Amino acid sequence: MSGTLSKVMVVGRDADLWMTVDAIAHALAPSGVRVLAVELPSRLKASHISATLPPLEALHAKLNLNESELIRVAGASFSFGQNIVAGCRRVPNFFHAWGAYGAPIDGSAFYPCWLKAVRLGFNGGFQSFSPTAVAATNGRMLLPDDATTAFGRTDYGYHLQTLAYVGILKSRSAALGVQMVEAQDISVERSAAGPIAALMVDGIARLEAQFFIDATGEDALLMAGTLQSPQESWRSYFHADRRLVGMAPKFASLPPFAEIRTSGGGWTVLHPSQAATGIVHAFSSATTTDEGALQAATAAAGAPLADVSFHSLTPSARNQPWSDNCIAVGRAACSLDAIHDVELHALQLAIVHLLSLFPVNAEFAAERNEYNRIMRSYYERIRDFQCAFYALAPFEGEFWNHARAGAAPQSLVHKINTFRARGDVAPMEDETFL
Repeated sequence: MSGTLSKVMVVGRDADLWMTVDAIAHALAPSGVRVLAVELPSRLKASHISATLPPLEALHAKLNLNESELIRVAGASFSFGQNIVAGCRRVPNFFHAWGAYGAPIDGSAFYPCWLKAVRLGFNGGFQSFSPTAVAATNGRMLLPDDATTAFGRTDYGYHLQTLAYVGILKSRSAALGVQMVEAQDISVERSAAGPIAALMVDGIARLEAQFFIDATGEDALLMAGTLQSPQESWRSYFHADRRLVGMAPKFASLPPFAEIRTSGGGWTVLHPSQAATGIVHAFSSATTTDEGALQAATAAAGAPLADVSFHSLTPSARNQPWSDNCIAVGRAACSLDAIHDVELHALQLAIVHLLSLFPVNAEFAAERNEYNRIMRSYYERIRDFQCAFYALAPFEGEFWNHARAGAAPQSLVHKINTFRARGDVAPMEDETFL
């Protein structure tokens, strides 16, 4: 690659492809950067629901996506967080809110103040001081404003029908004038110096670009297949290695949150939308068969499931998501556990930091090194938060016994030890969940 970077090719499918294309075209087209989207066959099913974290709303606003239209077309619902329901009476339910718990008191953090009050006899629950949690558990919609912020930050995400959502993103790409090519198969041509030079599409068309983005999901066709960029496995930190995805009837009255229902063999999350309820059930193949997982997920949903599929869970992260003139985004860069609905958020993080460090010419070693550093840090912080759900789980059953006994990253062990000693979490850079 030489001269000014003016042509970017994004290869992939589904949300990974079209969110990346939209963001780059919207941000960089005024600077003369042309975007070519090479679309591989979709792997989405009707049962797939995309659950999002609050930052996605800001990206939608940047892309001029109308929220009302998004809610209508994608059959979406609002989400204030996740209600975690234990499978035993000994463990109380807990609402994991997309917002703050309390506000600082005389400059001091809220949690130590609450903890001291509890030790002195106060019996108010911690989540009672989260405006987001209180609104959600009472079936209310709470829009952030100055009045509510005085009692703690509040925010919301969405539950989106993924097929419809991807259609919206693709339509936005067309409106931005993005060149689109459909492909069944691709092969990669590399220059003598090593970087990618072009793609052969279906053995017929040769497409050139100066910069390439791998949005092909866990296949990582460019990053793993061509550049052979290594991936670090996080398998030892997560006991769940299988995931069931299905669909249940919609709720008569939509709750503004997801619900995680635990059982002895794993956990099931219900994502309510206007058309149906998305079901994800995570379990371990060492202790549960696919048939047993289907029975557990059906029992948790309280209704027969449709459009059921099974998938492997392989948590891992690419050591260098930016290699040569190619960047992996989404699942091509990092495959996370199914808990906490972070898939689209990880994709958004990659896109935002790519735009902030987008190269202007062939001399981009500094940008590449910084991108690899910061993305690795973000992925590891998300991994630690997900690991904590298992390492500290108070739930009963064989699955949870194995999960608690498993290894934990040293960065998480440090946080746990500090919290037990001081009642506070040692903050690190690049946290998604504060």
